Amino acid sequence: MAPQVSFDGLRVLSLESRRAVEVEKLIRTYGGEPFVAPSMREVPLESNTVALEFAGRLLQGEFDLVVFFTGVGLRALLQIVETKYEREAFLEALRKVKIAARGPKPLAVMREVNLQAEVTAPEPNTWRELLAALDEKFGGELRGLRVAVQEYGASNVEFLEALKQRGAVVTQVPVYQWALPEDVGPLRESVQRIASGKVDVLLLMTAVQVVHLFQIARELGREDELRAGLAAIVVVSIGPTTTEELGRYGLKPDFEPSHPKMGFIVNEAAQHADRLLKEKTAARSL
Repeated sequence: MAPQVSFDGLRVLSLESRRAVEVEKLIRTYGGEPFVAPSMREVPLESNTVALEFAGRLLQGEFDLVVFFTGVGLRALLQIVETKYEREAFLEALRKVKIAARGPKPLAVMREVNLQAEVTAPEPNTWRELLAALDEKFGGELRGLRVAVQEYGASNVEFLEALKQRGAVVTQVPVYQWALPEDVGPLRESVQRIASGKVDVLLLMTAVQVVHLFQIARELGREDELRAGLAAIVVVSIGPTTTEELGRYGLKPDFEPSHPKMGFIVNEAAQHADRLLKEKTAARSL
């Protein structure tokens, strides 16, 4: 049975990589004209030295608080540590320090290995909620606290700086990173399509997609054109972290779906995109 909602032939751009085939099929199912440009690939760090150094220091009792941002980051960290140290010894060292978790995904992994968080961020689980929760829990005690922050691709500069301003001694622990795809041709074409008005709807499913889109635009010397193009189309952000990244470029999405899932973002974009596009076009004509 065909879905009742439809893009009605709108040109829909997705920057999804891992699930590119799936999202293209979904867009077609909802009557859109898809263009899917993979924007990122997960790569191992060239060296796990920093993560292993953190593990060694943790085993020596050199940290007071460890912050986990993502479940996939915690899993990766455990795999890295096991190449040099006993897994249970590392987990036992973690049980001796305070732990903060940004949201449900790191908490789920922590439950699997019998770790408990003293601090968790309430919804929408961004670094701002996490920082507020840390302030509420520790207040002035953050001064002098030795804090390790598990990073999730790109460094969260604002969060790190906020901790340092409170007097915490901060150690960054990168455990995985995102790179541009091997073939950036589709991403370049995405910039050109947006800049030249050949896209109606952009679906953003992670903050890194925003970063890489603008990185390519800068390389092409078309960042201003990209920003202007995005202001003229319907931009859908999957959730607060992606919305926050858009804000760093002076942009706001037209809406976030009711749930941060691929099916919801495509379905709800199909419901609202045509109306929102007409409203934006009318506003611009005025």
